[in-house]
Amino acid sequence: MKVNWRNIKWARNSYAVLYAACEKNNITLNPVDHPEDDVTLYSLNSINAGQYLDEMKDAGCITIAGGPHPSARYEDILNYADYVIVGEGEHTLPALLKAIENNSPVLPRGVATKGQYIKCDKCVFLDAYEPFTRVKGYIEVSRGCPFGCGYCQTPRLFGGHMRHRSIDAIVRASEAYSDVRFLTPNALSYGSRDGRKPAFEKLKKLLGSFDRDKNLYLGTFPSEVRPEFVTDESAEIIVDFCKNKKLHFGAQSGSERVLKAINRGHTTEDVINAVEKCKDYGIFPIVDYIVGLPGETKEDQKETIEQIKWVCRFGKVHAHYFTPLPGTPLADEKPAPLIPEIEKTLGRLSLAGRATGSWMNAELRFFTKNKNQ
Repeated sequence: MKVNWRNIKWARNSYAVLYAACEKNNITLNPVDHPEDDVTLYSLNSINAGQYLDEMKDAGCITIAGGPHPSARYEDILNYADYVIVGEGEHTLPALLKAIENNSPVLPRGVATKGQYIKCDKCVFLDAYEPFTRVKGYIEVSRGCPFGCGYCQTPRLFGGHMRHRSIDAIVRASEAYSDVRFLTPNALSYGSRDGRKPAFEKLKKLLGSFDRDKNLYLGTFPSEVRPEFVTDESAEIIVDFCKNKKLHFGAQSGSERVLKAINRGHTTEDVINAVEKCKDYGIFPIVDYIVGLPGETKEDQKETIEQIKWVCRFGKVHAHYFTPLPGTPLADEKPAPLIPEIEKTLGRLSLAGRATGSWMNAELRFFTKNKNQ
């Protein structure tokens, strides 16, 4: 049975992860630019899913969909695909492919069809799978997030319990690269038992385990950090072990009221302190904001824009307009209209090289690569 992977730019790292998992089970995922026999796989997000629905429906082969959007809307996607993998795929995908090849009526947990769906009751043990093999990808060091921000799909897809790959497995994966970049919801939380409190000794042990010829980048694309984790100790770790001179973290709003409403889990003071720490240690801060969050008032937006202007005295901001994502608490909420001062200020800062993002067209951020490092 030939198994094909539909080439989709956004899903390149998912391809690397699932290629490795399937390879372990003697299954090869062949990259294709259109559906082919016998099976074609699709990994979709909530912005690009619409581009591939008709293609899946008319594919003429068995189709399997997974990723953030199908996981959240599996009943809808089953109008187009034969199977949907809900959640993590390292174990579920190879098991499903074997069931299909053997014409087995018994499907693994985590697979949805029009006739059945049994929720998966286990999570992936990261050390059981390589982050990549022949198809290169990022080195995923942690998965899951305990914070449950109202706009974010991560804890809904990977759970609220943080899991970490072992140091030996991470170092082994790094042999493929001279520049090492980590994939994680919060790069400063490595080793933390609950993901809410740092375990900096474990982070130092990880970073100190690499050969000296490795260029380590922590808290830059494709991951970031949380502002309350930016302390003297963590800043010293970055300066001592890493090559990056920039640090990317999320503020999301300059309004204390909004931060509480979206269950962000940090304060505006944490953001200010993080920028100050970066300044103290010669690190350039890049700070994320979401504008137009549901329920934002004009006053909330004014507080955000004032904080943005302050941050841009020392660093740079990356701002985008709120997009409701399925499976999240804010999935059915509408973005708040923006006051003119936001577009005016962000436009001016963009011209000055201090702001990037898509605060007028939210979908652009899903089709452009973040080059902040």
